[in-house]
Amino acid sequence: MNDTGLLQRYAAGEEGAFQELVGEYKDSVYAFLSTFLNRSDLVDDVFQETFIQLYVSRNTFDLSRPLRPWLFTIAVNKAKDALRRGQRIHSINLGSMFDSDEHSIDDVLNTLGSDTHMPHDDLIKDETAEAVKRVISRMPAKLRKILILAYFHKFSYAEIAGILGIPLGTVKSRLHTAVGRFAEDWNALMMHEMAD
Repeated sequence: MNDTGLLQRYAAGEEGAFQELVGEYKDSVYAFLSTFLNRSDLVDDVFQETFIQLYVSRNTFDLSRPLRPWLFTIAVNKAKDALRRGQRIHSINLGSMFDSDEHSIDDVLNTLGSDTHMPHDDLIKDETAEAVKRVISRMPAKLRKILILAYFHKFSYAEIAGILGIPLGTVKSRLHTAVGRFAEDWNALMMHEMAD
C-alpha cells in the first residue's frame, strides 16, 4: 500500500498503519540522522522524536503531498533542535570546487550506496565508506545536510528546498559548494594517506 493509503488508515485510527509507516522509513531516517548528526548520543533521541512527531501530527498532514519529504523535514528540524540545545558538531571550513582525475565526487559517494559485490574490494569499500563519513562529518552543518539529502537520499532540488525551508537557488548554490568542499577535503585526505 502507498503512503497516502497508510496515512489515511492511520488518521482513521488504525494503529497498525502507523507501524507500517515506521517500518518503511525507519532505516532511511536513521541512516540520515546518523550521518547528519554524527553523534550516536543524539541519533536515537532525534529518531524517536521524529516518529513521535509523525504520530501526533497525523491529523495535520496534507494527504495530497508525499510523506517522504515531510518526514525528512521533521527529522531535519528535530536534529536542528537537538544541536541548538547546546550540542554542536565540529566543522572545518574547506576550500572550493575541484574534480580529481582518478575519483569524481559521484564515484566516491556512490561507493556507500553500491550494491555491487566484489569480494576482493570489501575491505577497501569499508575503508572508503569510513573515510567518506569522516569527511562529511567535518563539513559545516548547512552543507552536510544538503549533501546527505541530495546524494544519499536522492531528494530533488525542490524537495530539498521544501525540507530545509530555503529557496531553490540556495539549494543549488549550497550543493555546489558542498560538493566542492567535500571533493577538496577528500583529495587532501587521499594525499595524506598516500604520504603515510
